[in-house]
Amino acid sequence: MISMLKDVGVTSNHMYTAGFASIGVTLVKWGMSAMKPRDSRAQADRWGLFVGEWAPTFFAIGIALRLEEQGGLPHRERD
Repeated sequence: MISMLKDVGVTSNHMYTAGFASIGVTLVKWGMSAMKPRDSRAQADRWGLFVGEWAPTFFAIGIALRLEEQGGLPHRERD
């Protein structure tokens, strides 16, 4: 999957940006939910947290892409 993402032009920096963006969207949604009526606040909070949970995945894919950009993982020789 990582090589496929690399082949279509996705870089590790794209994934890091997506990770930070998901954190930003979470903070914005959390701030916006504070202004909502009490009955719809919980839904906005849950949506913001859902988007925030994407950040670790984006960062992990970014790390894998960074390794791929640096020549891939070294392969161990079998005895």
